[in-house]
Amino acid sequence: MEYPWTILFFFISLALSIVAALISTIILEAYRRRFNHGHIEAPAIFEDPNSLKRVPCPSIFDPAEKYMSLIVPAFNEEYRLRGALEETINYLQQRAAKDKSFSYEVIIIDDGSVDGTKGVAFNFVRKYSVENVRVILLGRNHGKGEAIRKGMLHSRGELLLMLDADGATKITDLEKLENQIHAVAVVKKEGSRDPSIRISDIPITAFGSRAHLEEKALATRKWYRNFLMKGFHLVVLLTAGPGIRDTQCGFKMFTRSAARKLFTNIRLKSPDACRR
Repeated sequence: MEYPWTILFFFISLALSIVAALISTIILEAYRRRFNHGHIEAPAIFEDPNSLKRVPCPSIFDPAEKYMSLIVPAFNEEYRLRGALEETINYLQQRAAKDKSFSYEVIIIDDGSVDGTKGVAFNFVRKYSVENVRVILLGRNHGKGEAIRKGMLHSRGELLLMLDADGATKITDLEKLENQIHAVAVVKKEGSRDPSIRISDIPITAFGSRAHLEEKALATRKWYRNFLMKGFHLVVLLTAGPGIRDTQCGFKMFTRSAARKLFTNIRLKSPDACRR
């Protein structure tokens, strides 16, 4: 009878250790951010390949100038980026032609690529103008998290969508996230005393998910990857609570207010990412 209790005690101890470690990490990181100002960075820039001029990027604190910004981080994506951008921009142009109130921008963040990613991105700027397609150059590889953060902080949209450069998600699926955000915004507006409130002023996020494909993925992935995935899900369960099934899908939409709160308070740099 002692064996089951030993196993139970082990898992309880493991869970408590993980929670304690996470809490300690959060406290230490909060302390570091409060008293360390070494993260202050030089302003980001984007380039207009037609005029060859570098222009300061807008700020997430500025009023929105577009309805939607699409943030595309890219690191050595020379061969996949072209197809993904063509599909994305074709959809955006068709939608803009049908709805004159719809405006957009696509922001490609070149995360220190060493292949032809930069050239592919600038070809789209030349084709569709710097008003609709912009490229932010990070100079060296900082990691995907920092690339997304840069794009978010220098976007102009009321709604901001992050998506991967490989086109793994159908671009038309953004309407599902958009509809969910609008549904929540309607409720928020009804409860607000300010009739002039805009959707960009309400902090809302909508996350895409591939959880419905989990059974198929489990059958094709190696056993150790499934083991690591289940372990990560356990950590998410312990830290964030039940109900969150997919945190890794790179297809997420934020209102401008939500992005301002989230991406001005995170530091996701990866100093050694260039060695991957």
